[in-house]
Amino acid sequence: MRMLNAVAGYKTTFCEVLFCLALLAVFLPVKIYPFVFLLASLAYFWDTPVLLRHYWVGFLGIFIGYASLTFLIHLPGDKREVTNFLKLPINFCYLYFAVGWLAQRDNTRLLRWVDSTLHVALGLTLLQLLLYHQAAGFRWLGGAPSSAHGSALYHPSHYFWGLDDKNMFGARIALLGFVYVLLPIVRRQALVWWRILLVGVLAWLSLSRTPMVALFLGVFCLLWAGTTFRWRVVLGIGVLLAIPFLAEKVIRIDSILASNDGMGVRLVYWKAFFQHFTAISPLGNGFMSGGDFLRRYADFYHGEPHIHNTFFTCYLEFGIVGLTSYVLFLFYFYRFCMEKQKNRPFLWVAFLPLLAILLILYSGYDNDVILYLVLVFLLGSSYRVGTERLRWRVGA
Repeated sequence: MRMLNAVAGYKTTFCEVLFCLALLAVFLPVKIYPFVFLLASLAYFWDTPVLLRHYWVGFLGIFIGYASLTFLIHLPGDKREVTNFLKLPINFCYLYFAVGWLAQRDNTRLLRWVDSTLHVALGLTLLQLLLYHQAAGFRWLGGAPSSAHGSALYHPSHYFWGLDDKNMFGARIALLGFVYVLLPIVRRQALVWWRILLVGVLAWLSLSRTPMVALFLGVFCLLWAGTTFRWRVVLGIGVLLAIPFLAEKVIRIDSILASNDGMGVRLVYWKAFFQHFTAISPLGNGFMSGGDFLRRYADFYHGEPHIHNTFFTCYLEFGIVGLTSYVLFLFYFYRFCMEKQKNRPFLWVAFLPLLAILLILYSGYDNDVILYLVLVFLLGSSYRVGTERLRWRVGA
């Protein structure tokens, strides 16, 4: 009996180590994260007494099945497309087994380990961003004058951590950074000011609007939900005073419609989507068909493989079935989180940055989205969190 308990303990520790390694693996330049995800999925399956059943699992299965069928029908000859497709079953399998594993255990120790892991991940992220800026002579510390200047900062020769793409790296900073802010709320019912400051600095240094907007929405709603009426008035006045700065320095409103601006490009792509909606088959145009669609119908095209909107991409590639199943998967995943921990304010605040980013980026099955959903479930189900009693702390 003692030996069986020892084996069970080692098995649990092994799974927790893999969980933390999965968070770090997505930052490495060598793409080993699919192997880490697969190994972790097997370990979670081994350590889970009962497999998870829920509506979100069913709709996720429909999405994966239809996407796979579409991929096989329009079988591409490009190795890059095949590699990208493999992310879909690998990432979603990781989501299923990780959430099923987390739902049936005490995650107290894992929360501490995840916190330490994010210390390392975001610390190295700061070093990476400073290296990019040092190579550029620190010219853009006050903000880039355009989206193109921001993208030029990410030179592949200086890349050792995270990503060498401005928007994708920025989105990762926003999602994992917001989890970093939420962790003390779950563990100690406290907002730690220096974490918010650190994540804000990382978002600013990334020169991407994506993390700035997502984090602003998340932190604003978090403070709004966790403060009294008096402080909400102060918060509202502060936001109004900050609007001119945000419009000029963050959103770059004066150049937002330019062809070399990331938001301007998105607007052109979205216009093409609606103007040529009838050119999209209700069954979908096929996996990674966004590039061909944009090349044909957009006023200009910069080579992106998707349309910079998860839901538009789902419909474009997988049609009505793909879009409907994906939306229902997200809806029922949120409901599942609510069933495990009925803390509506915490969960809607946690899901808001993800929704904001899904509307301007991602294909829907990227590893950042999957990791964020897993982490939100971990946070939301771990403690009786309540945003109505938050307090500020200086320490960690």
